[in-house]
Amino acid sequence: MDDAPVTETQAPEPPLRGPARIQAYLKTLPDAPGVYRMLDAKGDVLYVGKAKSLKKRVASYAKTGGHNERIARMVADTAEMLFVTTASETEALLLESNLIKRLKPRYNVSFRDDKSFPNILLREDHRFAQILKHRGAKSVKGVYFGPFASAGAVNRTLNALQRAFLLRSCSDSVFESRTRPCLLFQIKRCSAPCTGRIDEPGYKQLVDEAEAFLTGKSRAVQAELVADMNAASESLDFERAARLRDRLRALSHVQAHQGVNPATFSDADVFAAHNQGGETCVQVFFFRGGQNWGNRPYFPRHDRDLPTAEVLEAFIGQFYDERPAPTLVVVSENLPNQTLLAEALSLRSERRVEVLMPQRGEKRQILDMALQNAREQLGRRQAENGAQRELLEATAETFGLETPPRRIEVYDNSHIQGTNALGGMIVAGADGFEKGEYRKWNIKSTELTPGDDYGMMREVLTRRFSRLVKESEADEAKAKWPDLVLIDGGPGQLAVGVSVLEDLGVEDVLLVGISKGPDRDAGREHFYMKDREPFRLDTKSPVLYYLQRLRDEAHRFAIGSHRKKRSKAIGANPLDEIAGVGASRKRALLQHFGSARSVAGASLADLEAVDGVSGALAKKIYDFFHVSG
Repeated sequence: MDDAPVTETQAPEPPLRGPARIQAYLKTLPDAPGVYRMLDAKGDVLYVGKAKSLKKRVASYAKTGGHNERIARMVADTAEMLFVTTASETEALLLESNLIKRLKPRYNVSFRDDKSFPNILLREDHRFAQILKHRGAKSVKGVYFGPFASAGAVNRTLNALQRAFLLRSCSDSVFESRTRPCLLFQIKRCSAPCTGRIDEPGYKQLVDEAEAFLTGKSRAVQAELVADMNAASESLDFERAARLRDRLRALSHVQAHQGVNPATFSDADVFAAHNQGGETCVQVFFFRGGQNWGNRPYFPRHDRDLPTAEVLEAFIGQFYDERPAPTLVVVSENLPNQTLLAEALSLRSERRVEVLMPQRGEKRQILDMALQNAREQLGRRQAENGAQRELLEATAETFGLETPPRRIEVYDNSHIQGTNALGGMIVAGADGFEKGEYRKWNIKSTELTPGDDYGMMREVLTRRFSRLVKESEADEAKAKWPDLVLIDGGPGQLAVGVSVLEDLGVEDVLLVGISKGPDRDAGREHFYMKDREPFRLDTKSPVLYYLQRLRDEAHRFAIGSHRKKRSKAIGANPLDEIAGVGASRKRALLQHFGSARSVAGASLADLEAVDGVSGALAKKIYDFFHVSG
C-alpha cells in the first residue's frame, strides 16, 4: 500500500491586534451615536467608551501615532471590539456608565460602590406610622427621606427624631402584642400608641411634624413647638412644657450634627475632587430639604495621567447609574461634557437636573469646604498607604518573601465545646483590610471529635484551597491566590496546613503559624514556618504589632460569626420548620399555648381549637411532633 501523499500546511496567521484590527471595523460602522467596547485576546473588556459618531471615534484609534501612553497601550492590547448604536448621545452616555460600573474595565475610571445608601422611612401602611432605617428597593408604602451618607448619620438622626417626635420604631408584630408600654416610653422616646397612651389624631400630628421637619420646614416646626411650650407654661402645665422643651432640645441636637445647612438651595449633591500623585479623592456631600445629611469619600481607580475633570465626570455618571439625581449637582471642575451629563441625569431621574460649578456665594463656600475635606482625606489615605507599604515590605523581609505580599489571608476557628463550629478567613493587602473578601465556613464534617481544632482547620483549608485550585484551572487570571497565609495556632496547626497544600499540589503559598506565648501574653508570640526554627520578634517591632492586628481581626471575625450562629440556633423555633405555619399562625399558636413546648405536647383536638388552624394543618403540626417509630 502506497504511503499517503504528504501536503505542507502553513501555520495560521496570528490574529490581527492593535490599530490594524481596529481599522478592519471601519467599513461597517455607522456615522451614529453609540457605545463601543475594546477587548483583549482573552475576551476581557479593556475599555468602554461612548461616541457621538462611532465611525469617527473608532477611526481616531486606528491611527498609528499621536496617542498618549495610556491610549497607546490600550490600542495595542485590543483584539476585538463590540458596538451598540443608540438613539442619541445622551442614551450612549447612560449605557456607557452602566457598562463601566458592571464590567469595571482596566482603562476606565471605576470605583467600588457595593452598598446602597440608607434612608429614613415613615411607613404609611399602618394607622400608627413606624419610623425606621431602610436600605434597598423602596417597595414599602411610605415616605422616604435620604440618602444619608452612612449608617452612623442615619442612626444619629433617627435617635434624635424619636426623642423629638416620639414615633414608634417597633415592628408590627411587637406593636400588636404589647399590653403595657416598653422601655422606650419610659425614657421618653416613644408615645406608646401600642397601649393607647396617645390617640390616633394625636399620633398623626406627631407624624406630620416629623415629615415637615425632614422636608426642610424645621424652623416652622420649632416655632410651633416653642409656641406650644410657652402656652403650656402660662397655663401652669409645667409637665407638658418640660416635655416640649425636651423635644426642642432633640431637634437642636439633629441640627448641631448637620453642620452647614444651606439657605439658597434645598436638594443637592456636592462633588469635590482633589488629585495628588496620580490618586483622586471625590468627596460627596448630601443635602436634602435644606439639611446636610452627611458626606462620604470615594477613591476611584483610574490611570495616573487622567485629568481630574475627566475622572470626576466618569465618577458622577457611574454614581447615578442606579439612583436618581437631585435637582442640583454641584461640581468642583468644569466637566468636558457637562451639558450632556445634565441631560443624561435629567433623563434618568425624569426631572430637570442642573450640573453647576459655582464661582461665588453660598454654593461656592460649601464646595470649598468639600474640597478641603477631599484634600485632607486624600492626604490621610496616602500617609496610611505609605505606612502600609513599609509594613508589607518589613513583613516580606521577616518571612523571607521576595516581594511585599499583595494578599494576606488569616484563618481562625471558633466554637464552644465543639458546638456551632465555624472557620473564618480575613484578607489584608496594600489598602488594609479587604472586608468584601472575608469568608466563613460552617464545619460540616460529622467525623470530627467536638473541639478538634486540627480537624476543623484541615476542613477549612481544604475547602478554601480546593476551590481556589478549580478557579485557577478555569481562569488563572481571576483566581485570587494569597502570597502569605497566617494560621492562628502553633506547630500542630501549621503541620495541618502544610499537609493540605501538599495534598493539593500547591507549592507557592507561604504558611506561617502564629501562637501566643506563655499565659497567652500578647507580645510574646511565637512564629512557626516549615523548615525553620520557631522564632519571636522584638516586642517593639512594628511588624509584630501589624501581625497581632491581623490575628486579632481574624479572631474578631470568627467569634462574631460564631455568636451570630449560636444566637440563631438559640432563637430557632421548631414551628418555623412546619410547612403552612407562617408568622400569623405561629403567633396564634404561641398566644394560645404559651410556648413551642406546649404546642408540641398538645392534642389534636386542642390544636384544632386554635383560631386560623384548620383540621388538616392541626394534623400536620401534631404529626410533626409525634413521629412514630
